[in-house]
Amino acid sequence: MKSESIVEKKNNEQFKAMLNIFMKKYAILLIFIVMVIILSILSPAFLRPRNIMNVFRQISIIAVIAMGVTFIIITGGIDLSSGSVVALVAVVAASLAHPNQFPLIFAIIGGMLVGALTGCISGTIVTKQKIPAFIATLGMMIVARGAALIYSDGRPITNFTPSFDFISGGYIFGIPTPIYILALVTVVSHILLKHTKFGKYVYAIGGNSNAALVSGINSTRVVIMVYTYAGLLTGLAGVMLASRLSAGQPTAGVGYELDAIAAATIGGVSHSGGIGTIFGTIVGALIIGVLNNGLDLLNVSAYWQQIIKGVIIVGAVIMDKRKNR
Repeated sequence: MKSESIVEKKNNEQFKAMLNIFMKKYAILLIFIVMVIILSILSPAFLRPRNIMNVFRQISIIAVIAMGVTFIIITGGIDLSSGSVVALVAVVAASLAHPNQFPLIFAIIGGMLVGALTGCISGTIVTKQKIPAFIATLGMMIVARGAALIYSDGRPITNFTPSFDFISGGYIFGIPTPIYILALVTVVSHILLKHTKFGKYVYAIGGNSNAALVSGINSTRVVIMVYTYAGLLTGLAGVMLASRLSAGQPTAGVGYELDAIAAATIGGVSHSGGIGTIFGTIVGALIIGVLNNGLDLLNVSAYWQQIIKGVIIVGAVIMDKRKNR
């Protein structure tokens, strides 16, 4: 009898341990599934194919930014400049997308290079000058917004080629083009983070920067590369936004950095560093998108939506702290 109770106790402990591991890994996905079920019950229109595609289309820009932010947060940093960089890239790309001026690739690559440059500058300031990422990217946020206003003279830049409008406004086999871009960036970012030395170095620096340095990792170079990659994705998001709005708006992108950070945070990326996945960030972005869409369908006030979103973000951080104790 005694041996049976010991075996039963061990089995219970093993079950609890396995359940704990499962919840740590998939809690955010379960929350997302429950949210979808509840919203589909409350609003029959929620699960219609057109609405589902609309959700993915709406989150595409924020999710692309959030994947770059994920790399930064895993290293223990933060990026507050994303929204302003999106605006700067949007006006630059818009100026290169006029009819009979340059091929489409010039607008796309030009915009992404501007984003990459801002990221590289932020990363260099963080690593070389030893300035906290919060301050460095806050400065970049102000500079990029000012540069966008100067470049565009404070006015929207319009008159695009049809091919540029197609970037965010087109369809391929009935599916909006931003969904294809989102899928491509997701695959590339996942491979970089999980299946390359660069990704391992990113986790190592976030987990223990001193140990990473002792093991021979060039932390300065890796962190600069991380900010540059994040800037590159922000640049892509800026091109997508200009295409979606059919205008390069120097005042666009306000609050995008907070939505991107929120998506990564809700998706389980730890602000302590060293923990996070691209899959989690996508789920986090979907939670925000589904929440916004569902509350719109239920005619919930936009003011209440802001409050609900804020509560969810704080709750996600509290969950993160508890599960990583």
